[in-house]
Amino acid sequence: MRIGVIGTGRIGTIHANTLSRHHDVGSLILTDTDPARAQELAHRLGETAAPGIDEIFTWGVDAVVITTATSAHADLIGRAARSGLPVFCEKPIALDLPGTMHAIAEVESAGTVLQMGFMRRFDTGYAGAREAVRSGRLGRLHTVRAMTSDQAPPPAAWLPLSGGLYRDTLIHDFDVLRWVTGREVVDVYATGSDAGPAMFRAAGDVDTGAAVLTLDDGTLATATATRLNGAGYDVRMELAGERDQIVVGLDDRTPIASTEPTGPPAADKPWTGFLERFGPAYEAELEAFVEVVCGVRANPCDGREALQALRIAEACDISRHDRRPVALAEIPGGPVPAYR
Repeated sequence: MRIGVIGTGRIGTIHANTLSRHHDVGSLILTDTDPARAQELAHRLGETAAPGIDEIFTWGVDAVVITTATSAHADLIGRAARSGLPVFCEKPIALDLPGTMHAIAEVESAGTVLQMGFMRRFDTGYAGAREAVRSGRLGRLHTVRAMTSDQAPPPAAWLPLSGGLYRDTLIHDFDVLRWVTGREVVDVYATGSDAGPAMFRAAGDVDTGAAVLTLDDGTLATATATRLNGAGYDVRMELAGERDQIVVGLDDRTPIASTEPTGPPAADKPWTGFLERFGPAYEAELEAFVEVVCGVRANPCDGREALQALRIAEACDISRHDRRPVALAEIPGGPVPAYR
């Protein structure tokens, strides 16, 4: 098959490398708003660069991978749907609910496929947690603690475009919370702090955030995030039940030190970022997409799954601004059954 890759930045380059090596992918067409960047990557991989997006659709491809700036996602998803092409798109579909729901409607009207790039669903640790919950190993689940801590903040220019900490960062925790537990969030209470660098206040964003979420079976979850975790990149999920307790993301590279005399030593080489920590998961989600296009696998994360994660992020943002609990029933676009 031939796949068009729209966007050749960091994630686009990783995905193009993965697809170029895939035995079921015959060739790629790469394009970017910076044509020289697309040309350089195409030359390095032995693939073809296109001068613009139009050529992706007129030269003929069997599927499209979208790794552009978020502002372009929804329009490109719609264009691919109208062309009858399956799409893999990095999260989110859009930063707002109307744009997200319109793109989903276009996909569903065309009867095409949209797979979203929530890579944690393909991480072995999170998959193991899902199995532990579903098998009953933990007993009745009562508490979940999720966290994402970036070692260093993104560039200041990115913050106004990101959608904020809840939509840009914690949305991964919200998605994987649903995926691991198989439950829906019914209400949230969120807060945040902009006490760090001034660029967060200038962007109307926070550098650190926290949310308490109640699931539809009564399980309580917390989700926290920060852009300023100097010790390293730290992504974990702890799940506690009446029988057992497990943790995702605790290994010899977790950037945490114990103050106990017999505690484990600090990591010699802590994780520095998401591309390193989730490298195998990024490859696995593209492998899954190829299988979806080939018709040998069901879509593991469609647009409506992404919509539910965005609804939780939207509820958290409202909660932070209004300083009140927010029921998910207040947020348009739901409910749908959890991915099980």
